[in-house]
Amino acid sequence: MFDSAARALSSVRDWLRFAVSRFNEAGLFFGHGSANAYDEAAYLILHTLHLPIDRLDPFLDARVLPEEAAKLADMLRQRVEKRLPAAYLTGEAWLQGYRFQVDERVIVPRSFLAPMILEQFDPWLDQPERVQRALDLCTGSGCLAILLAEAFPEAEVDAADLSADALEVAKRNVEDYGLDGRIELIQSDLFADLEDRTYDLIVSNPPYVDAPAMAALPQEYRHEPEMALASGHDGLDAVRAILHEAPKHLNPGGLLAVEIGHNREALEAAFPNLELMWPEVEWDADTLFLVHREQLLNGINNGTI
Repeated sequence: MFDSAARALSSVRDWLRFAVSRFNEAGLFFGHGSANAYDEAAYLILHTLHLPIDRLDPFLDARVLPEEAAKLADMLRQRVEKRLPAAYLTGEAWLQGYRFQVDERVIVPRSFLAPMILEQFDPWLDQPERVQRALDLCTGSGCLAILLAEAFPEAEVDAADLSADALEVAKRNVEDYGLDGRIELIQSDLFADLEDRTYDLIVSNPPYVDAPAMAALPQEYRHEPEMALASGHDGLDAVRAILHEAPKHLNPGGLLAVEIGHNREALEAAFPNLELMWPEVEWDADTLFLVHREQLLNGINNGTI
């Protein structure tokens, strides 16, 4: 079918219709930057044709050359037959208007923390200009570390991850943004190799998928590193470790921000007396929590943590 499309389809409009039809027919799952077949088809077509990815209409009636048609057919075939996320096909992902290089060594950048970082965690972070050291724990592609460096221009940023492969990808992104002088990449199993380093702000988008959800993941997500997704039976293994160790690495008044997916109920059941803040982000109030060092210390002192 894709070979015949390469011979028969002549315009960008034709290819867009064909791609949407094939994506819907195949029952693809969308969750790596696009929410539906139309948006993903438009993105893949524009990227393949080296056109601006935010300007489709001016090019809808443009004719596609035979060699371009062959590339489009191959791109769409891989999306359908291999169920590869679009970001792995294009080698890039976008987060809050920032472009990051990605491949199958890292999960595709997506985080509710990203807009909060760029807003300097207003109103939960007092005097953001005083943030001198920040940590992105479980950095993956380095995307949140880069946003931290952008949002807090006076801060030195550490970006830690257990995966040496992920840190290779992060290194490319850090260099792309010219931040290799401000962001230090560290291989570490959570806080294990951070020794006595302390921070004014720690953010983390750690593994948080529970065992039942891992078993039911759409095929697209199975191309991502399992170690960046799975976190024990209830999805809280990494979060428990972060809560226990974070107070040692936070300066007085320091803030910890952690994304946990849809695990709020499980987390509150596990730590019923821990004072956490649950900001509403993009119409969802259950995907990440904030907590200051002092609240964590209180939790340790009263046996909550």
